[in-house]
Amino acid sequence: MLPQFYQTCFQKLLTPTQYKMLQILLLLLQFHKTVTMEKLATVFPQPIRFESRRRSIQRFLLLPQLSIQFLWFPLLKHWVKIRKFKQGKRLTFAIDRTQWRDQNVFIISLIEDKRAIPVYWQLLPKQGASNLQEQKALIRPVLRLFKGYRLLLLGDREFHSVKLANWLQSKEIDFVLRQKQDTYVRQSNSSYQPLSTLGLVPGVSFFYQGIQATKQKGFGLFNLAGYYPRKYRGKVEPCGWYLLTNLNTIDAAIIAFKCRSGIEAMFKDCKTGGYNLESSHASGQRLMALILLIAIADTCTVLAGRQWRQKGLQKYMGRLQQLKRSHRRHSAFWLGLYGCLWVGAIEFWHDLASELLTRA
Repeated sequence: MLPQFYQTCFQKLLTPTQYKMLQILLLLLQFHKTVTMEKLATVFPQPIRFESRRRSIQRFLLLPQLSIQFLWFPLLKHWVKIRKFKQGKRLTFAIDRTQWRDQNVFIISLIEDKRAIPVYWQLLPKQGASNLQEQKALIRPVLRLFKGYRLLLLGDREFHSVKLANWLQSKEIDFVLRQKQDTYVRQSNSSYQPLSTLGLVPGVSFFYQGIQATKQKGFGLFNLAGYYPRKYRGKVEPCGWYLLTNLNTIDAAIIAFKCRSGIEAMFKDCKTGGYNLESSHASGQRLMALILLIAIADTCTVLAGRQWRQKGLQKYMGRLQQLKRSHRRHSAFWLGLYGCLWVGAIEFWHDLASELLTRA
């Protein structure tokens, strides 16, 4: 299941026993699509008592080696290398936060080929929105990890702060941050007005350069893109986008922000669409380790799905098109996840399958 460069990286960083344990847990995630401790212990292939299996998994999740910096960052560096991202290339990241049970998970992801790859995450010891200091703490490790690359950061309305925009600009980071409608802006030679008064309606877009995005003094000038897609097939979006950015054109800002949808797909993969993280009661270091396992499994699955699609195997794994659907029915993640189950079933039931084909 693991790509070769994953295997090489893990064999260097883990002991043989730790590496085998990691492989088993990743396979269980793929086949049973859950990170619930009790379910993993139930199906863990070891001839010992259930409670011993459960404690064995719990101890593994507390290993210091199972950390983002030790295990995940080296893999990401290699990922960027094999994807041939040259120094100076602009990499796009999305920042977001999600509530899983009582856990507030704050995450920044690399957007690559319409997919979000989790890069770094933290558990916030509170509910509700993040503040500027927490946002900086999440972004700084990414700056160090991808030193030498140009970075573009995308954020939804939680990250509308002009203080964040100002800090990103000081770090020479490009950004597109969606704004709330009640944000006040001012164009040159005019007074402050809320974004909701700028006349953004379906089918309208605009781009203003050199605007002030707060009444507070001491902040630089930014650009503002407004975009509201027109009504399509009888449907219209509930509201348009107000995008604060330091990009120079409206097309660049809109195209960039559309990439942010990749992080929503990633959250779905982690939850009901894939590994059902919300069913886990883990917390603290164990939850961080489970998210790491999901990050590894998710990227392996996407890579497998892409390879099978390139080989034209997707037609064997599911229906390709659906009536009134303009895009592919299944993502690379879906193909990788269920393709793995299909291949595994063929191997496990090889004799019965061969006999069925012979009689047919």
